[in-house]
Amino acid sequence: MAGVEGLAKIPELRKKILFTLGVLIVYRIGVHIPTPGVDAGALKDAFANMKGTIFGWFNLFSGGALERFSILALGVMPYISSSIIFQLLTVVWSYLHELQKEGEQGRRKITQYTRYGTVLLCLVQGYGIATGLESYSNPPVVLDPGLSFRLMTTVTLTGGTIFLMWLGEQISERGIGNGISLIIFAGIAAGIPGGIGSTLSLNRSGELSFIKILAVVAIILVTFFVIIFVERGARRVPIQYAKRVVGRKIYGGQNTHLPLKVNTAGVIPPIFSSSLIMFPATLAAFIHLEWVQKITSHLQPGALLYNVVFVGLIVFFAFFYTAIVFKTDDVSDNLRKYGGFIPGIRPGPPTTEYIDYVLSRVTAGGAIYIAAICVLPSLMTKYLNVPFYFGGTSVLILVGVALDTVAQIESHLLSKNYEGFMKHSRIKGRAAYS
Repeated sequence: MAGVEGLAKIPELRKKILFTLGVLIVYRIGVHIPTPGVDAGALKDAFANMKGTIFGWFNLFSGGALERFSILALGVMPYISSSIIFQLLTVVWSYLHELQKEGEQGRRKITQYTRYGTVLLCLVQGYGIATGLESYSNPPVVLDPGLSFRLMTTVTLTGGTIFLMWLGEQISERGIGNGISLIIFAGIAAGIPGGIGSTLSLNRSGELSFIKILAVVAIILVTFFVIIFVERGARRVPIQYAKRVVGRKIYGGQNTHLPLKVNTAGVIPPIFSSSLIMFPATLAAFIHLEWVQKITSHLQPGALLYNVVFVGLIVFFAFFYTAIVFKTDDVSDNLRKYGGFIPGIRPGPPTTEYIDYVLSRVTAGGAIYIAAICVLPSLMTKYLNVPFYFGGTSVLILVGVALDTVAQIESHLLSKNYEGFMKHSRIKGRAAYS
C-alpha cells in the first residue's frame, strides 16, 4: 500500500510508468500486424511443425511475432546481436576502445555504429527468411513469390526491428527500466497464458498427467525462489577508511563493505547467448543443403551440442559483461583516493588483484547458476515431456527484469522521499543560496 501511495504522490514517476506501459501496448499491437504477401493459414501449418525447435525459442523471444510473421517478426535479436559484436570489437579494435574512453560522446558513436550493424543484420536475416518462405510449396506460404516479395519483406522486417529498437530507447530515456529487456519481458509474459492453456489441453488429452503438472509447477516455484535468492546475493568485501584530522575534526575511521553481486551481468548472458545461437540457426534453417540441415539439427533445444554451446556462451558472457560493467581498476583508484583500503591488502595494484580474484570466484558461481537455470527447459522437455516455453531462461528473464525494474522504481521513491525530507530540513543545499 505504501508503494501505491508513493506512486500516487509522485507525478513524474507515475508518468514514467504509464509511458512504459503505453509503449509496451504499442509493441503488442505491432505483433499482430501481418507482413503483406503471406498466406496466414499455410504459415500457421508451417510453424506448427517447428515447435520444439530453435524457431519455437525464437518465437518466444519475439512475443509470438514470428509465427504470425508480423512486421516485428525479427524482434530485437538483430539489435542484441549487433550490440554483442561491437562490445567484443571494443576489446580487440583500438579505435572503438578509444571511443569507449571518451565518455558519453564516445558511447553515442558506438551506439550509432550498433544501429548500422542492426540494419545490416536485419537485411541479411529478412532476405533469408523471405527466401526460405518461398521454398514452402505444400501448401504455398507466399502468395506471389519473386524478387518483389523478397525486397518488400526485407524492408518491412528491417523497419519493424528499427521501430522496436526506437521503442526500447524511448523506454530507457523517458520511461522506467531497460527498454530492450522490457520488450523481451513483455514478449515472454504474453506467451504465459497460451503456455498454460496448452499444458491444460495436454492434460485433458492424457498426454501430460496431473502429477507431471504438479512437478512442473513445483520446479517453476523452486526456480523462482532460487533466482530471487541468488539475484539478491552478494559477496561483501570489508572496507575501512583511515582517520584524517582536518583542523579540530576527525574524519573517516568508519567500516563499510564493497558488495560484489553473485550475478553482476544479470540477464545479459542468456539473452546474448540465445541471440548468437538463433542467428546462424535462422539462416541455416532456410538453406536446404544436407550438411547445413545436419548442423541445424544438432543446434536444436535439447540436443547435446546445443546445451554445450549454450552453457559455454553463458559462462563467457557472464565473465565478459562483468568485466565491462565492473572496472576493478576504477574501484581501487577510488578507494585509494578517499582513504579506503581492504584490511590486510595494500592499496593500489594489490587491491585491484584482490578484487579481481574475489570477483572471478563470485562470477564463476554466478555463471554456473545461470547455466543451470537455463538448461532446465531442455531437461524438462526431455524427461518430463512438457512444453518448451516452461523454461528456466524465460523465468530468469522474467524475474531478473522485474527485479531490476522494481529496483529502479524504489530508487525513484527513495530519491523523492529524500528530497521531501530536505525541503523540511534546516540544512540548505548550495542551490538555496544561489
